[in-house]
Amino acid sequence: MKKISLLKALALTKRADRMGNSERVALQQKRLKELISYVKVNSPYFAALYEHIDENAPLSALPVTNKKEMMTHFDQWITDRSITKAKVEHFMSDISNVGTKLDGKYLVYTTSGSTGNPCVVLYDESTINVSSAIGVIRSFARKEDMTAFIKSGKKTIALFADNGFYLGCGSVRYNLRKMPWKKNVMKTFEVRKPTDEIVNVLNEFQPSMVGCYPTAMEVLADEQEKGRLKIKPAIIMTGGEKLNDDVREHLSNVFGCYVQTNYSCTEGGTMACECTARHFHINDDWVILEAVDENNKPVPFGTQSSKVLLTNLANRICPIIRFEITDRVVLHNEPCRCGNMRPWLTVEGRTDDILCFENGIRIAPMSLYAVLKEVHGIERFQLIQQEDDRLELRLIADNKQEIFTAARKAVESYLSKNGVLADVYLSEKLPAANSVSGKYKHIIAKNK
Repeated sequence: MKKISLLKALALTKRADRMGNSERVALQQKRLKELISYVKVNSPYFAALYEHIDENAPLSALPVTNKKEMMTHFDQWITDRSITKAKVEHFMSDISNVGTKLDGKYLVYTTSGSTGNPCVVLYDESTINVSSAIGVIRSFARKEDMTAFIKSGKKTIALFADNGFYLGCGSVRYNLRKMPWKKNVMKTFEVRKPTDEIVNVLNEFQPSMVGCYPTAMEVLADEQEKGRLKIKPAIIMTGGEKLNDDVREHLSNVFGCYVQTNYSCTEGGTMACECTARHFHINDDWVILEAVDENNKPVPFGTQSSKVLLTNLANRICPIIRFEITDRVVLHNEPCRCGNMRPWLTVEGRTDDILCFENGIRIAPMSLYAVLKEVHGIERFQLIQQEDDRLELRLIADNKQEIFTAARKAVESYLSKNGVLADVYLSEKLPAANSVSGKYKHIIAKNK
């Protein structure tokens, strides 16, 4: 397969935007067929999995894959035979490699592992360029916001977990390494730093665009209202959590700018872009999303799925085909009032809570989530706030007591740096979804 340059990716993405639905679906199916042919030759895992699959079989006839399966068969999954799991793990053992390419070829990212099975994903040059093209051409819901962003200097800050191989800050670090002259207009900062440190960085940098978790932005909105934070962004791009309408309106009022989000993940990049009607239009020229039930059977339009099956048509180094994503979505086929003819979806997203402690300090859930998911050995967790600032930690892990000790130290240390003295204790209960809604939360506020 020929490498897709950035200019080529931009041209292809613009061309798809001018296509009608039938023409774009034909392009999608052509790319799918090419992908299947490629993996049968270059991925031993898929060669075995598709051994008896006819090349003209529909996507629905292909077996479903998942994170655990891919990581178990990592060396056979990857299409570059020089790449092994051991080599990748050695590369990732050095945190300074974030934003650099493994063997000079591949960016390395890891998923959050919210289902207990984190996955390592490689991006080759074509995948990087396709992701960039989608970001440039489709990320802004309104043209006036892009204009305002450009006129205000294009200064961008990414406030996400910034000490690991995560897509949000890792992609910014890659661009800074590639274009070091942009260091004055592009920045990352660790969202888990104490709030006053984040405020100082933002006040000094004065970003045109802020990328951040919605709940972390809620905490910063308090700082803006109290006058300690003084920024005037042209736009706020949230990610990593569901952006609820009330939060969106509050952030927009406080910061005086448009607030939007997108639907993305490490395995698929930006899978869908938000429009002015607040619908996620699928980038169906580069990804295929199937809304399915718990048995991987398709659910009707307008019906909430149990999960999503993702096929990434751009990534050839670690093929993502009918790959389980645990999001619950609703696919729609009715026209959207924004005028975009692409299919669209709504997504349930994460619904974790902001924790408010007795001294008035508020902690965004994604900060605590990021702290805990870096504790080696945790398969799944829930952190539940009780009275008197006590925190119940429910764990699934081998050597649970040993893992708890490390987790407790990490959480209490993080909270202490943020002015909170809290006691974390190990629960006898296991993490569980809400018995009524079926929603699974990692961070739960008291009385919720």
